[in-house]
Amino acid sequence: MKNIVIIGSTGSVGKNALEIIRAHRDLFHVTALAADANVDELKLQIEEFKPEVAVMSNPIAAEMLRKFYSGSTRILCGPEGLLEIAVWKGADLVLAASSGSSSLLPVLAAIEAGKTIAFANKELLVMAGRVVMETARRRGVKILPVDSEHNAIFQCLEGERNPAVSVRKIILTGSGGPLRDVPRENFRGLSKETVIRHPRWSMGKKISVDSATMMNKGLEILEARWLFDVGPDRIEVVIHPEAVIHSMVEFVDGTVLAQAGPTDMKLPLIHCLGYPERVNHPELFTRWSEIGSLNFLKPDTDKFPCLGMAIDVARRGDTTLSTVLNAADEIAVAAFLADQIDFADIPSVIERVLSRHQATEHPALKAILSADAWAREEASRSTAQWALPARIG
Repeated sequence: MKNIVIIGSTGSVGKNALEIIRAHRDLFHVTALAADANVDELKLQIEEFKPEVAVMSNPIAAEMLRKFYSGSTRILCGPEGLLEIAVWKGADLVLAASSGSSSLLPVLAAIEAGKTIAFANKELLVMAGRVVMETARRRGVKILPVDSEHNAIFQCLEGERNPAVSVRKIILTGSGGPLRDVPRENFRGLSKETVIRHPRWSMGKKISVDSATMMNKGLEILEARWLFDVGPDRIEVVIHPEAVIHSMVEFVDGTVLAQAGPTDMKLPLIHCLGYPERVNHPELFTRWSEIGSLNFLKPDTDKFPCLGMAIDVARRGDTTLSTVLNAADEIAVAAFLADQIDFADIPSVIERVLSRHQATEHPALKAILSADAWAREEASRSTAQWALPARIG
């Protein structure tokens, strides 16, 4: 029986994880759950899985949950609650399933406590990759990537004795998102519904917008750089519309290993939850005779400047620019989802914030947190320049 802590249990990744646990109650036990403000959903999860403790990041939501829930699960709130469940005694694996940077300190605390970490939150490695990975190496903690692309690479490299020498290239695949066939001149005025309607994956709103701008692939380059200790010159992005191959590794002898399977987040999740064992889950299979052709295309960084900005940041090395890129993207995407800016203005906000940042090389945690806070304030000010009411008026 493996005891699981899920940070972000009411999001798409968290709910998929709980679906797997529901089907394999003989293998997994939910020890703790955490969510931001979705009281109704978390209450239902608590009543079904009966964790020892649950956390709501939002204090008002926590009070509402305490009012409507009368069971034995302890209800905590805020950053202190997240830190408490991250180091919960008896927990074997902490699944970081929430988007954004708010779970950085809980994840670092979990690593220090010796917990295995399943990462579904690429933002943490983008903003503080060196700090996270150095802490994991020092504590001997296994980092299991849940992102389908990085989980694919992880599986392709399993058992490879010296990847630093044997790997020629890591190839990250991406479907191209919902706007792959939409001309860039038509980006302005796109509705939220169009932007988040991903052709292959069912994901949360923030990551769906990142897929539409292709910032998602840029963040994945930065994540892969830390997870697999390779330079950006050895990481390539290719557009693979069918989304059957989740990523590939090319070795120096010309061999290419690819991990393939259904476009279902439960596939990498069940690998991480069960690791190092394989868990039988009959619904996850591929009908190979129905796939047809597989296509691979070069991404267009002129059409998708967010990808180009992320590549440039990766080439700058270990600096606070990656932290700033991530924070500015979070603010810009949130502003778009709140109808404050146009979709076409997201890259402009991010570019402006990056241009105003004085980068720190090899930053410690304090410098990372400072850069993150600065970038959020700067991005919030920058969104005002493209605010829709002002431009319409």
